[in-house]
Amino acid sequence: MREISNIYENPLISRYSSTEMLEIFSPRYKFSTWRRLWLALAQSQAKLGLHITQRQLAQMRKHLDDIDFARAARYEKKFRHDVMAHIHTFADAAPLARPIIHLGATSAFVGDNTDLIQSRAALELVIARLLGVIQPLSAFARRYRLLPTLAYTHFQPAQLTTVGKRAALWCYDFVLDLEEVAHRLGTITFRGVKGTTGTQASFLKLFDGDHRKVLKLEKLVAACMGFDNIAPVTSQTYNRKLDANILASLCGIAQSAHKITNDLRLLAHLKQIEEPFEKDQVGSSAMAYKRNPMRSERIASLARYVISLSSSPAMTAAEQWFERTLDDSANKRLVIPEAFLATDAILCILSNVITGLVVYPRVIQSAIDAELPFMATENILMAAVAAGGDRQRLHESIRRHSLAAAEQVKLHGKPNDLIARLKADPLFARVDFKDVLQPRHYIGRAPEQVTDFLRQIVSPLTRKFRKYTQATNVELKV
Repeated sequence: MREISNIYENPLISRYSSTEMLEIFSPRYKFSTWRRLWLALAQSQAKLGLHITQRQLAQMRKHLDDIDFARAARYEKKFRHDVMAHIHTFADAAPLARPIIHLGATSAFVGDNTDLIQSRAALELVIARLLGVIQPLSAFARRYRLLPTLAYTHFQPAQLTTVGKRAALWCYDFVLDLEEVAHRLGTITFRGVKGTTGTQASFLKLFDGDHRKVLKLEKLVAACMGFDNIAPVTSQTYNRKLDANILASLCGIAQSAHKITNDLRLLAHLKQIEEPFEKDQVGSSAMAYKRNPMRSERIASLARYVISLSSSPAMTAAEQWFERTLDDSANKRLVIPEAFLATDAILCILSNVITGLVVYPRVIQSAIDAELPFMATENILMAAVAAGGDRQRLHESIRRHSLAAAEQVKLHGKPNDLIARLKADPLFARVDFKDVLQPRHYIGRAPEQVTDFLRQIVSPLTRKFRKYTQATNVELKV
């Protein structure tokens, strides 16, 4: 028996992802779903006239969850086939049903349908996690919708915006992600009861050529597993583009998360906004004063991983030969669960970050004070003209004073003294500098945009998806 410390542990399991997402991709969830599919198939076949007894069904029903995983492992080592291993394990637990378990089905009946069921459950959890990000971001945007701050283009100071407006931009990214994930969830179709190459030949044989019973069988099984929509045609497997599309939606979430955490890391450098920092948290083993944005960095790191994973299902969809090849299997076992686990971790950590964001208004105001004199020159010019000044003379004077003030800042490291220079210039004697320098004059409709966005977009969306809301303030593992 190897010591656990000598075996690689997947950090998504041990450090990052939530218990809820881990359970969806657990062996028990997977193989108990296989058994439920076999039961649904047998029940439906019995309803349609095949000789399957209630005692057989009762015995299957009794053993849906008590899976002997050690026995299944021994069978798989013998047969080199996971589905056959679990058929025999189930049959050992329900011996009366042995003759009819998996009747007419192929491995993809349990494998592919279960994959779709897992993806459906995982997408539902992702929607809940997205709401756990959108809701606190919305509250943050509302709280700070009036607080002016420097906007940055090319990471250079630009015209003002508000802290709340910037948060609304972050929030809108996740709103788009939520709509995309919801669309993907709504388009998941049950692979159904299709047989070895998708022709349903085995089931047509079972029902003596009765096409109506074959169609009815598929609808009954789908209903048992909670699906209204069934794929109209398949090969042995469901269309692998479904996986590619789902991973693309998770990739979109990763993009949004990477973007917001990049911004938060830059704002932390500017000392304007910081992620939460615990009382006993250590920022650096060497530099005791450090407050590193480690949660945002962790999110960015995981986001890059999800983005990279999204290419694999696309290649799988492109590479499938005719009715199926098995080169998808090992890739799917890794990529689909890990993309969901990493996305889950990203959203859980991000929710924690957003709910604990710390804003420093005085630092934000200091940054405005350093740049607003230059930005205010147009308004100062217009105010001076309105007071009777000559526009061209005023413009030239502002130009000369601006260059002189910039020299003081850049060459001598002194504060921006442009306003003092303009106040001392007789050409601007009638300008009310106190009023013209109010930051509120330079934020445009930012506060109103935030209000409209929250009322018109976010509120209806959160009401629409209220049924997915759950306790999303997950305690971080590390």
